[in-house]
Amino acid sequence: MSANVQNSIMLFGDSITQGGWEPGMNGFGASLAHRYARKLDVINRGFSGYNTEWGIPVFEQLFATREQQKDLPTVRLLIIWFGANDSCLVQSPQHVPLPKFGSNLKHLVNLVQSPKSDYYSPNTRIILVTPPPVNTYQRRANLDARDPPLLLDRDFENTRNYAETVKDIAKEEAVGIIDIWTKMWDAAGHDEQSLSKFLYDGLHLNGAGYQLMYDAVLETIVKTYPELHPDRLQMVFPGWASIDRANVAASVQKRAAEQLPEE
Repeated sequence: MSANVQNSIMLFGDSITQGGWEPGMNGFGASLAHRYARKLDVINRGFSGYNTEWGIPVFEQLFATREQQKDLPTVRLLIIWFGANDSCLVQSPQHVPLPKFGSNLKHLVNLVQSPKSDYYSPNTRIILVTPPPVNTYQRRANLDARDPPLLLDRDFENTRNYAETVKDIAKEEAVGIIDIWTKMWDAAGHDEQSLSKFLYDGLHLNGAGYQLMYDAVLETIVKTYPELHPDRLQMVFPGWASIDRANVAASVQKRAAEQLPEE
């Protein structure tokens, strides 16, 4: 297994997160991994089809307990991106009622931020992300073309309500927020059909959509957690030009990408 060499950024969410590494899609996860290369590892923990209700027991398995953390790299940044499935209409098995969605997000944040939690990680910073707007014109066409055809399972205004809840929770819990709903809506000129510039099926992001997300992540890091911006970090292992050929082993010892505060 890989040794404990460098800390990480964890991306936790649904298919929109999982697809952030898809070849040819300009995925935000792959772009972040490239930008943070040799500084922080970027970990894909996206689960297609999942909502917050199903995500919580998964998170309790994939995020290290405080006892396990002693021997593992630190997750320095946790980006949580749910809501696209929670906001499905009531007939969908993926639907999570809005109040429950909000409480689930708070629970995920508190698992990491509360000193009473078994998963407490004081050096982990958190960013919540709103679901993107849904293009019901594209989504309906996509579902109609299936065999057999499926009923429309999402609503534009309903998704907006879930996005607003994410913003409210981020403010209450004093964590970072990426309002990709508003960012994409503004970029589409407040025209639902124009969202096709950023969504390939009315729900999932295309390359242009992921570019908006990537830019938003870095903008939010600069604003909220500037110490974690890639330009503020050094490479864990030095560049080749600084290697002392007379004493290679000593000159390539790992170092912290950043200086962590003492607990």
